[in-house]
Amino acid sequence: MDNQYFRGKLKTYFLTPFYLMGVFFLCSFGLFFYDQKLACIVTPLTGLFWLLVLVLTLSTKRRLEQEIVSFATHYATVQKELLEHFQLPYALLDPAGKILWLNNQFAEVSGKDRNYRKSITSILPDITRESIEKRHEGSFSYHIVHNDRHYRVEMSRLHFGIEMEQEIKLPEDDEEMPLISCMLFDETELMEYKRINVEQKMVTGLVYIDNYDETLDAVEDVKRSLLTAVIDRKISNYFARADAIVRKLEKDKYFVVFQNRYLPKLEEEKFSLLEDIKTTKAGNDNEITLSIGIGAGGESYIQSAEFARTAMGLALGRGGSQAVVKIGGEVSYYGRRGKEVEKNSRVKARVKAQALREMMMTREKVICMGHQISDVDALGAAIGVFCAARELHKECQIVLNTVTTSLRPFVDLFTEENGYPKDLFIDSYDAVDNLTEDMLVVVVDTNRPGYTECPELLEMTKNIVVFDHHRQGKDQIKNPLLSYIEPYASSACEMIAEVLQYFSERIDLAPNEAACIYAGILIDTNNFMTKTGVRTFEAAAYLRRNGAEVTRVRKLLRENMEAYKARAEVVRHAQVYRGAFAISHCPAQDLESPTVVGAQAANELLNIVGIKASFVITRFKNKIFISARSIDEIDVQRIMERLGGGGHLNVAGAQIEGGTPGLVKEQIEKTLDKMIDEGEIRL
Repeated sequence: MDNQYFRGKLKTYFLTPFYLMGVFFLCSFGLFFYDQKLACIVTPLTGLFWLLVLVLTLSTKRRLEQEIVSFATHYATVQKELLEHFQLPYALLDPAGKILWLNNQFAEVSGKDRNYRKSITSILPDITRESIEKRHEGSFSYHIVHNDRHYRVEMSRLHFGIEMEQEIKLPEDDEEMPLISCMLFDETELMEYKRINVEQKMVTGLVYIDNYDETLDAVEDVKRSLLTAVIDRKISNYFARADAIVRKLEKDKYFVVFQNRYLPKLEEEKFSLLEDIKTTKAGNDNEITLSIGIGAGGESYIQSAEFARTAMGLALGRGGSQAVVKIGGEVSYYGRRGKEVEKNSRVKARVKAQALREMMMTREKVICMGHQISDVDALGAAIGVFCAARELHKECQIVLNTVTTSLRPFVDLFTEENGYPKDLFIDSYDAVDNLTEDMLVVVVDTNRPGYTECPELLEMTKNIVVFDHHRQGKDQIKNPLLSYIEPYASSACEMIAEVLQYFSERIDLAPNEAACIYAGILIDTNNFMTKTGVRTFEAAAYLRRNGAEVTRVRKLLRENMEAYKARAEVVRHAQVYRGAFAISHCPAQDLESPTVVGAQAANELLNIVGIKASFVITRFKNKIFISARSIDEIDVQRIMERLGGGGHLNVAGAQIEGGTPGLVKEQIEKTLDKMIDEGEIRL
């Protein structure tokens, strides 16, 4: 009964009578001990029955085998017919991807005949033999495009223990070889419907006129309505190309709605409305600038509108004249010229000052901190916050981990001998230990959490206030109670000086305090040569009235001989790239504040004829610091953003973990090349 056709339950079924014969014989022999006469009768009958079963089994075995083969053949034929006429393309492959068999639909889709026996990769190049061999078990799928149609390819490994049909020829020495089933699902219509669905999603936009009040105030009354009409028409005509609905919310604010399919075109042309609106003239002398915030990719209309508001906040936080597109968690910035728009109105400063006062009054203590390796601007702004807290009789401490050479003369002004608290300056560890729920954390001169002196403080409390003059980027302090970010301001000290004027009826600043804040303005404006406006000089005048002496500040800002020589060496070894960019390296040896020296050297390099932007690379404390400067033609802030940094149009920087100055120099050069090729930089 050992036969390849009789296996499993079928074999057991045919052997059952023989098993029973053994039981019967044992019973017959047992009867001899009880009734020998009955045993003599039963035993021959049992033998006769066994002989009859054996004869019948042997005589019908051949016919049973034929019946089994006939049934299996008929069953296989039915299966084969079903697969051949199956509406889905279906094929069998060997483990290497060679086609062993394919049905009619697969032959029609592939354009091959039924006898095609080459690799599946010759038909579908997107599927490689290596990718098939890596998938050892289970099912796996691919998405491919074949003859302009989209298919989902589903593959599964099949194991067979019996010989396959002759049409599927397997190696004779490998009957247990696994096969791979391959099915194609045509998803062309599904992909088309998905594309249409995505294209028809609503995109929400906000358009603000940055300098509406300032522009109209300088225009004659009879021409104001004409200027407003021209602006309205340009905005409406521009978005009409996107089949958009434009509604005017206020005199200087517009709400825009259009379909998602038009957004790539607007991004491709980098929102040309930003440049076109600047040519609007109807009696106005200054340029009109716009800020555009676009929100898309939200799960609901409300979320898309929220994205648009967030994008507008980023655009305004970068100084206006920008378009910001927020699609889910991704943010893109557009706008060829990124010069900040200065506003003469001080209403915002007064509102922020009153809000800061109310927050301080309801808190027990204030902790203030700037960015890592703090400069004079961060220290001066922190001293201003200390003065505001002192006015309300609130304790205030300043987080300062590193006192550099440039900071030491100013830090020495605020000692216990001069009447200041002994613990005015603390490090990050003490700040974390002293933090309570009733404390207010004020961040100055940075809006990036990773750049602060103690990022842990921002994670431990929600009572956060931010004062900064740098443009906002993707990485920013989230959900502060109060955020005052004005990129048009020359420095954080200028912003704090304005706030102090509205904080109370009169705040008495000591000469040392006024001098420290004044020094912050002086440093960030490069002696009032860059990023200065009317409000910058007004803040300086306010500090001068409170005892800031220019001569004394100049003495405090003097540097030692080593730093002066190091700056001269940086300038001497600078290399000019593409005839317009000066790139140099500032060594950190024998320098207590190499990043400050690097920033000063970057300013010096701009004094060379033909240099449009300068970059000084400094390696300090396992980080690479980049100081970028320009005069007016190159937006170094955009360059630094691509390297993970930020800043302003003319003053920017970046911090890179690890790496070497040589590699960072190559990154800067590649970034410049790419931006020139893309048209972002014009030489």
